[in-house]
Amino acid sequence: MSDLMGRNALVTGGAGGIGAAGARALAARGATVTVADVDGTGADAVAREIGGDAWAVDLLDIAALEDLELGTDILVNNAGVQHIGPIEQFAPQRFRDLQTLMVEAPFLLVRAALPHMYRQGWGRIVNISSVHGLRASAYKVAYVTAKHGLEGLSKVTALEGGPHGVTSNCVNPGYVRTPLVDEQIADQAAAHGVPEQEVLEQILLTESAIKRLVEPAEVASLVSWLASPEAAMVTGASYTMDGGWSAR
Repeated sequence: MSDLMGRNALVTGGAGGIGAAGARALAARGATVTVADVDGTGADAVAREIGGDAWAVDLLDIAALEDLELGTDILVNNAGVQHIGPIEQFAPQRFRDLQTLMVEAPFLLVRAALPHMYRQGWGRIVNISSVHGLRASAYKVAYVTAKHGLEGLSKVTALEGGPHGVTSNCVNPGYVRTPLVDEQIADQAAAHGVPEQEVLEQILLTESAIKRLVEPAEVASLVSWLASPEAAMVTGASYTMDGGWSAR
């Protein structure tokens, strides 16, 4: 497919996992992709693979983003981390860092991209949220709070951007097969002395009707469609890809 030929895309957290898969999917549709990540070496590797550009950037350095101007047509806010712990033991700075990375940095990137999108009358913003942007889980106070905030940012952007030809949507996967999740599964299996498949079905995927992880390429396929011309009337939406978790 080449329906994004001539379009520029920026994918944060693009050095691996969902971000790398999204960068590949957008490039396959013809977009020129900038792969942004704090891991500059990883970003460069993905960029070279897809014929794009790399941007080594620490999105926690929000002061550097405040005067940024982006000439990107497609913005994918994907960068994120997880931290688990009970509220009363959760480090305040760790809570702030997750809000900065997953709410404030996306806001600043959207703010930097909208003028260009408005001038040309076309733009696509895709925010990688989570089922935790729609549901809560114990011990994930910072992540759940941040993803709920990202949902709000996406909806306001959709309302303001609509008259200018700019769409804004969220993609809400459940647990995705990434190195971070694979590590969590292995750790849980070792701690409980059970097979990894049992960890998947009885711990991670308890709420899911389909007992498997989401593949990064599956998320990427939805991201690339939301960036396409066919999705011009899709905005302000949150697309679950959670195996039925949010149906409960």
